Amino acid sequence: MSEKNREGKRTARERLAEERAKQKTAEKRRRVLIVGASVVCVLGLAAVVGVVAANSGKDKGDSSGPVVAPSGAKGQDSLAIPVGKEGARSTLVVWEDFRCPACKAFETAYRPTVHELAGSGKLKVEYHLATIIDGNMGGTGSRNAANAAACAQDAGKFPGYHDVLYENQPDETSDDYADNAKLLELAKKVDGLDTPAFRTCVEKGTHNSWVEKSAAAFRNGGFSGTPTVLLDGKNIYQDRTMTPAKLKQQVEAANKG
Repeated sequence: MSEKNREGKRTARERLAEERAKQKTAEKRRRVLIVGASVVCVLGLAAVVGVVAANSGKDKGDSSGPVVAPSGAKGQDSLAIPVGKEGARSTLVVWEDFRCPACKAFETAYRPTVHELAGSGKLKVEYHLATIIDGNMGGTGSRNAANAAACAQDAGKFPGYHDVLYENQPDETSDDYADNAKLLELAKKVDGLDTPAFRTCVEKGTHNSWVEKSAAAFRNGGFSGTPTVLLDGKNIYQDRTMTPAKLKQQVEAANKG
C-alpha cells in the first residue's frame, strides 16, 4: 500500500472518529437538557442570588385583591389548571414558571408527547403556576404571565396560550412579561383569545391573588425548583434515564393495568 493510500485511510478514520465524538457530545447535551432541566434552573439562580428558600416571600407586586380561581381550576384550593380528560388513568402534575428557562427546556423536549397522551385520553395534566424568578431576579413577569394564562383558562384557551408563552419566553434576566401589552400581543397568536374579556382580565390582574396563593403553595411544598414534574405522584426527575419515550411507555403501561 502506498504512503498516499495509507494517509487517506488514516484521515478517513480520523474524520469518522471526530464525527462519532460530535454525535456522542450532542446526545449527552440533549439528555442533560431533558433530564436535568429542573436542576439547571435552580443552580443557575443560586449562582446569582442564592437558593429559592433564601428569597421566599419576595414576589413583587400588588396581589392584595380577592382570590379568584380561573374557570375549571381543580384540586386543593383550586390551584391546578387541568388539561386532558378527567377519566385519564395517569396524571402528570407540573409546577412551572413562565420565566424559567428550564421550564421551557422541559416543554420543548416533552410537549409533543404530553400533547399526544393527553389528546388520546391516556394522560391528564395539572398545571400549577409558580413565581420563583420574580422572587429571585425581581420584577413581576412570572406573576403577570401566570395571571394572563389563568385568564386564558377562563376563555378555554389555556393550552394554546401556555405554549405561546414558552415559545416566546424572554431571557431569564429580562422582565418582558411584566408588560401586559406584551402578554396581550402574544394572545393574538391564539385563535379567539384576543377578546375584551381577556384584555380586561389581564389588565386588572384578576387572578393575581390566586397566582400568589399558588406561588405560596409551591414555596411551602418542599420542592427544589421548577419545573417539578410528578407522574402519578412520583417525581420523574428522580429517574435519570427519563425521556419522552419512557414517559409515554409508563403512561401506556398504566392504561393497560
